[in-house]
Amino acid sequence: MAHPVRCRAEVVGCAAEGAYQRLVLRAPEAASRVRPGHFASLAGEHPVVRDAVPIARADAATGTLELVVADGPRTGTVDLIAPLGTPFPLTDEPVRALLVGHGGHGAPLPALGEQLKARGGQLGFLLGAPTAAALHGVEQAGALTQDVLVVTEDGSAGLTGLVFEPLAQAARAIDASVVFAAGPPDVLAPTATVAADLGIRCWALLATDLPCGTGLCAACVVPVIGADGVSRFARACTEGPVFDGTRVRWADIGTVPADLEGA
Repeated sequence: MAHPVRCRAEVVGCAAEGAYQRLVLRAPEAASRVRPGHFASLAGEHPVVRDAVPIARADAATGTLELVVADGPRTGTVDLIAPLGTPFPLTDEPVRALLVGHGGHGAPLPALGEQLKARGGQLGFLLGAPTAAALHGVEQAGALTQDVLVVTEDGSAGLTGLVFEPLAQAARAIDASVVFAAGPPDVLAPTATVAADLGIRCWALLATDLPCGTGLCAACVVPVIGADGVSRFARACTEGPVFDGTRVRWADIGTVPADLEGA
């Protein structure tokens, strides 16, 4: 459980990063609770619907959060709820991890990589986007490992294609034992499939609309297979956004499967 707090967070920095903005907020109580994979909720123009934003980094010592946002610079203070959601699971044992990110959705992956490396783990990054301008985290990944593979759909940087297409090759190159991925369903579904074919565990951070971010509106539900083998709706903002990639019924997202319990 994330144990979120709500506060007026001071904007202490906002800098462009390619197609995105890195927003730095001072929110000490929230910063001390953040783990990689958590997200934040910012008040928008609508009085009820809020903006769900990935948390790229948290620094408990300085009491700051770094968020990756798509819109322009912000100043003053913002209405913040953080941390929210279920983060990536971590163990004390070292792992060989392939971190797969699509555009700005992969913002939490470098901080995750730092924690994995601190536990003695080995890392590889597979980062993709439609264009070079939409890539994110390439420099941060390069500071952690030499094993960074970039893929763009238009060929403007790195390999040409979709980010999951060289996944099997990248996983074998580092003898990966686990995949941590972040992106939309059309990226995560084949990523989870390839990982399963390789016999590798896959944890998937699902990038989707999270209108309230707190589980109240239930507008972000996805069909997930439980440990008992029964499929039920799970809220991406509370039970997720990080899921076991083999448990999500990716092809059924947006539908109500006939065999779904309680739907």
